[in-house]
Amino acid sequence: MRLVYDPTLAHRATDPGQFGRVAVLMGGDSSERAISLLSGEAVLAALGRRGVAAEAFDPRERSLLELAGQRFDRVWIALHGPGGEDGTVQGALEYLGVPYTGSGVAGSAMGMDKLRSKRLAQAIGVASPEAVELHGPRDFELALERLRLPLIVKPATQGSSVGMTKVETAAALPPAYAAAAAVDRSVFAEQWITGREYTVALLQDGALPSIRIETPRGFYDYEAKYFRDDTVYHCPSGLSQPAEQHLRSLALAAFEAAGGEGWGRADFMMDAAGRPLLLEVNTVPGMTSHSLVPMAARAAGIDFDELVWRVLETSFIRRRS
Repeated sequence: MRLVYDPTLAHRATDPGQFGRVAVLMGGDSSERAISLLSGEAVLAALGRRGVAAEAFDPRERSLLELAGQRFDRVWIALHGPGGEDGTVQGALEYLGVPYTGSGVAGSAMGMDKLRSKRLAQAIGVASPEAVELHGPRDFELALERLRLPLIVKPATQGSSVGMTKVETAAALPPAYAAAAAVDRSVFAEQWITGREYTVALLQDGALPSIRIETPRGFYDYEAKYFRDDTVYHCPSGLSQPAEQHLRSLALAAFEAAGGEGWGRADFMMDAAGRPLLLEVNTVPGMTSHSLVPMAARAAGIDFDELVWRVLETSFIRRRS
């Protein structure tokens, strides 16, 4: 059994029976397990309300082989972080012949790698903050010289701002690197951009209204994303129509360059000159009560249940052979 990939198979579903039996993959083993469980439960409830035969499936508790053995027809991937959105589970599902939502193996792997997806975006003309890859203390001086202070240190293949640290003094760089290296073997320092933060959700080859994010914290970190009630989201974001269209075009271009498919999100900072700078693309965004894609969908007239349905439709481009 294998999967055949064919974008021409994309279509809208009119009946829940068209999806067959669906497994919602949630939980897993990454540092984002708790958020994945929240996303998965929300997705599962939405599918149930729409009459889809769906079941929770935690790969930490059950073997993926059960997906084929128990005859699931497709998978809604709500796994966040390494193992879930980096191409690993996508490759396993390809091998098992089980269709799944969102990006494929290559797009998932590239989207998860902030450093390499940044380089791809820059190659097609989408600007991004300057960065220096850090292999250890020998690169600290170069990072300070090229990027200046403040800067931000990031693990390349973690999500939800896990392991990120804003660095405001040279003495703070070594512990920031250590914090990132503790969760990821690939670490980089990035130019700190002072400006407004925007995100653009992507769904079925289109872009949803942008969101402007305001947080009283140093940056939009894990706490601000999921648990703070003082983070403010503006949707519509307040951009002029030409600026909004430009931002959406950049998001689609960056997502496509990374090999993203089906649905996702692209995050930007606006510099002092009003130029959007890509921070990262995300191929399995959160679906919690604080999440951005559902917020953008609501602004476009798409409620949460319909959004979950449309994401499940992205699995149609892969079929068993």
